[in-house]
Amino acid sequence: MISQSNGFATPHDWAGRYYHIDQILDASGPRTDPAFSAGDEVKDFLRNKAKILVIGAGGLGCEILANLALTGFKDIHVIDMDTIDISNLNRQFLFRQKDVGKPKAIVAAEFIMKRVPGVTVTPYFGKIQDKDEDYYMQFNLIICGLDSVEARRWINATLVNMVDGENPESLKPLIDGGTEGFKGQARVILPTITSCYECSLDMLNKQTAFPICTIANTPRLPEHCIEWASVLEWPRVHGEKKMDTDDPEHITWLYQTASKRAKEFNIEGVTWSLTQGVVKNIIPAIASTNAIIAASCCNEAFKIATSSAAYLNNYFMLIGTDGVYSYTFEHEKRADCPVCGGEAVDMSISSELPVEGLIDLLVEKQDIQIKKPSLSTANKQIYLQAPPQLEAATRPNLSKKVSELVPPGGEITVTASTLPFSLSLRITYT
Repeated sequence: MISQSNGFATPHDWAGRYYHIDQILDASGPRTDPAFSAGDEVKDFLRNKAKILVIGAGGLGCEILANLALTGFKDIHVIDMDTIDISNLNRQFLFRQKDVGKPKAIVAAEFIMKRVPGVTVTPYFGKIQDKDEDYYMQFNLIICGLDSVEARRWINATLVNMVDGENPESLKPLIDGGTEGFKGQARVILPTITSCYECSLDMLNKQTAFPICTIANTPRLPEHCIEWASVLEWPRVHGEKKMDTDDPEHITWLYQTASKRAKEFNIEGVTWSLTQGVVKNIIPAIASTNAIIAASCCNEAFKIATSSAAYLNNYFMLIGTDGVYSYTFEHEKRADCPVCGGEAVDMSISSELPVEGLIDLLVEKQDIQIKKPSLSTANKQIYLQAPPQLEAATRPNLSKKVSELVPPGGEITVTASTLPFSLSLRITYT
């Protein structure tokens, strides 16, 4: 039995703490991997050699960090760029009111190390893009508990690019977890072997968009008033100043402006949290969903690290909207995936479509979703988003037809500053 002292573990608890884990690791069985080495060797790797990275210290990340520490991982790193908000406290259980305003990664690391002595959690308060490939190469596996599609695409592409066929250690398994209300998913990605995150981009829910005419003239919902404040009123009042959806002052301005708009049209329901949710496309988080998905992610991490059971191949879905239902399936690789597939994406467009129309398609198309894309061919710059000099030089092409610049069957290379990969489009015309 695990003894406690003022709610915290004491050093002599280690044997008791891992009693149930050791029952799994002490003997092989019908479900163990052929590579499983039962006994002290696998325990030593798990507790003294395995190094694991957790990306995100929010609702999922807090659960993941606690689960990993209690499972036996002792060398854990965590990255998060956010600070603690009071709205986090209802589900991100590693934080307290006194922590509001502090970096999530640092507070989470300190809490875990205090609660589970012997575990080292190394935090980094910043973006995943701040780190280079050498940093990610040190880990045995990586778990994502992110709420950002762009961040997931970045780390996915980075890990795929790191794989060197001559160095098996360069392949870093990626376990990705995500939740949306009562629904969630966990998946195992083996870069270049299984389907990657980019392969499944078309499975994401489309973001809700409100018609401009509705939000400008006939708002009926509190969301319409918030969209009006962010899409129309912010640029009118602030000009070129960019809105920062992570800045509480900007959210407060939007909330106050949307509230005045709602009052004019007798609309109720505009709140600060709803304002933040609309402009950041936040879906309310459910603590129980986070717990289930985090447990699934950590279960896969444990299986991969120890070979004590076959790991997921490769997708787990949880549906909790009507009862509780879950299922698994194998998501297949896309041959035309720009990250792991290698083949060009065939795109058929009208011969009358202008370049700016193609750019809109690339932003909206569910299986591409590239914000601010730059376009070029092997011998021509069609339109570049940056630097300003090249943007100005290529801006006249926006009104030109794509067919004037690219022959049938020609390929366009699409890049974006937010993504570490390029997409090749093979163009045909109708």
